[in-house]
Amino acid sequence: MSANNDSIQKTLIVAVLLCLVCAIIVAGAAVSLKPLQVANKVEDKKKNVLAAAGLLQDGVSIEEQFKQITTRIVNLEAGRFATDAELAEIKAAGLDPNNYDQRKASKMPELSSALAGENDPASIKRLEKYAAVYMIEKDDKIDKIILPIHGYGLWSTLYGFIALKGDMDTIVGLGFYSHAETPGLGGEVDNPKWKSLWEGKEVYDANGDIAITVVKGPAEMGNPHQVDGLSGATLTSRGVDSLVRFWVGDKAFGSLLTKLKEQGA
Repeated sequence: MSANNDSIQKTLIVAVLLCLVCAIIVAGAAVSLKPLQVANKVEDKKKNVLAAAGLLQDGVSIEEQFKQITTRIVNLEAGRFATDAELAEIKAAGLDPNNYDQRKASKMPELSSALAGENDPASIKRLEKYAAVYMIEKDDKIDKIILPIHGYGLWSTLYGFIALKGDMDTIVGLGFYSHAETPGLGGEVDNPKWKSLWEGKEVYDANGDIAITVVKGPAEMGNPHQVDGLSGATLTSRGVDSLVRFWVGDKAFGSLLTKLKEQGA
């Protein structure tokens, strides 16, 4: 009986030691790989910004291509670029303005506010106080501006970018880099053919009101504001429509785009 107890005891000790060793190895790997994971995440974001603007080139490093991009932090409520004091506020909250994590900021009470009901057509729940925008400048004027956008589709929150020309109205491109919509249906937001339908469309009408919309079925021939809906994916189409209209509206980037347009960018 004693021998059996010793055997069970030894087995438990070996099992515990083995678990501890494995836990140490896994934790060590996670810590050592974290810088690489962060770097890959940053590079992927830059890649998607370039893709939305139609600037992504094969065979050229992302870092090299991104040198043409100027990143600025925007105060969404004020509709202007952030001041030094506001950048300091971001730093004080533990975020880096030079590599601003907008998704993380939206979960921080000190850097975001709650949205509900008709104030939240994109179903994002919380709106961050600051956002990062990306610009290509030529002759001291903004040639293109790329805006981060996100909102709920059918099954998931879609995260992406929309790029506008320097007129702050004409769409250059749109793309989503993260979502969990149904492959072959809502997942067609990734289809290059559908994304190309956004190119050249106009966000606002002659009165300055938001006019861009994803319609059910095909868009009217020659209509500069309509984009075809995704076949068999009505709710995803509605989600994209709502999130795009929200982010170019007054609660998000609308005020900034209006001011830049008035200034002649």
